[in-house]
Amino acid sequence: MEKEILISRERIRERVKDLARQISSDYEGKSPLLIGILKGSVFFFADLVREISIPVDIDFIGASSYGSQMESSGKIRLTKQVDSLLCARPVILVEDIVDTGLTLTHLVKTIESNSPESIKICALIDKLERRERTVCVDYCGFQIEKGFIVGYGLDYNEKYRQLPDIYIIK
Repeated sequence: MEKEILISRERIRERVKDLARQISSDYEGKSPLLIGILKGSVFFFADLVREISIPVDIDFIGASSYGSQMESSGKIRLTKQVDSLLCARPVILVEDIVDTGLTLTHLVKTIESNSPESIKICALIDKLERRERTVCVDYCGFQIEKGFIVGYGLDYNEKYRQLPDIYIIK
């Protein structure tokens, strides 16, 4: 598989710090619950949480729509539920990539059913090419128009997550 660096680890590191500063400022005096969406957000989530300067709680939720495909199947499968109580809490969903918007739309509805104070979305990548549902990304690392990308948590068939940069597949 031929790939080329799209976003360097240095750019990722700086952008994560920027997002953490923005979240810390927006939630000063509050203790938001950050929910990482497994598995893809793990690297981004860990780096982001370490840079946030206010107290936060963390949890995870699992969802999949890709299987072994390079395109979303459109069928959302919940693979892990949130363990924390969500009622009357500010929640930030942390995602690796917003693609079709189907997964996030499904997860937001799932979280909303537990009556949080608010729900915001933080995504490393907002990919505009194949959007099927309108999704408001409140904290966006990078926007890309199109292409299949891997690295820094993003995978192809469970491979390439560990790469420190983000690559576009040629």
